[in-house]
Amino acid sequence: MATIQLNLATPTELAKSVLDIEAKSITELKGRIGENLTQALDTIIKSKGRVIVTGMGKSGHIGRKIAATLSSTGTPAYFLHPAESTHGDSGVITRQDVVIALSNSGETSELLNLLPLIKRFEVPLIAFVGKTTSTLANRADIVFDVSVEQEACPLGKAPTASTTAALAMGDALAICLLQKRGFSAEDFLLFHPSGSLGKGVLYTVGDLMIRGDELPLADENTKFLDVVKIISDKKLGCVILTDENGKMTGVLTDGDIRRILMKHLKVDELITKDVMTKNPKTTTEKALAVKALALMEKYSITSLAVCDEEKRPTGIIHIHNLLRAGVA
Repeated sequence: MATIQLNLATPTELAKSVLDIEAKSITELKGRIGENLTQALDTIIKSKGRVIVTGMGKSGHIGRKIAATLSSTGTPAYFLHPAESTHGDSGVITRQDVVIALSNSGETSELLNLLPLIKRFEVPLIAFVGKTTSTLANRADIVFDVSVEQEACPLGKAPTASTTAALAMGDALAICLLQKRGFSAEDFLLFHPSGSLGKGVLYTVGDLMIRGDELPLADENTKFLDVVKIISDKKLGCVILTDENGKMTGVLTDGDIRRILMKHLKVDELITKDVMTKNPKTTTEKALAVKALALMEKYSITSLAVCDEEKRPTGIIHIHNLLRAGVA
């Protein structure tokens, strides 16, 4: 792919050229994944320490991102600045760790200065390099070739496609580790306690649900029109129906009311249990608020009855409760 001439390109042409070059740099990585990935995954999974990621300059910035992605997806990681490492910071490396070193040239002096310590501690070294014949590649236990045909910079100077390739390979490694560890959505939320994702795991349904006198309850044998009045009074758009033992048997919603009125010409004598929605979706007080939200989204409903182990209603969680808490 030829480098576009800087003085002849329009901004649009130049931007498209950058994206084409960087996309190509990522696509070409697929052919370089094999035993090195398997070895890296096994090495990191078996280690009892952290992944120490290191790199200088732009590679360092990419390294910080890779370390952050690893940490947030279940693999504890730490970024070590190689220049600072030779002034005492290398003490963060333990014999239990794995090191990932990033260098396009593979000859970055600050990284090479770390090699004696890494080898003395017998710490596994994974290298992301642009030159597989470099010193770093030759000293590494596992090598990922992240070389690129050309940089996206028309001058061929600024690290662009090469840093994109390294970042993409880091993401691929992190996601494969996520899968191998069986890292779940709930695990992810635990690592993100701020924002709406975190609030979903901090709150349980019991923290946010409506209970007590505000709870819209009625016996299933109540007349339909009387239940409609309860729905209107409680202003939650639904009512929970129970049997003579207090166990939930169904719900009646605003939507149900509209459908019933269209189907029945006379509703004066209707008994609610004959027209209610039976076996509705429910949740429990201990369930995560984010799980309740997922259930509402999946079935396009705005509220869930909260029941105990004996199917007795203890509350109701409404989408508005989740919105006010910042979960939705």
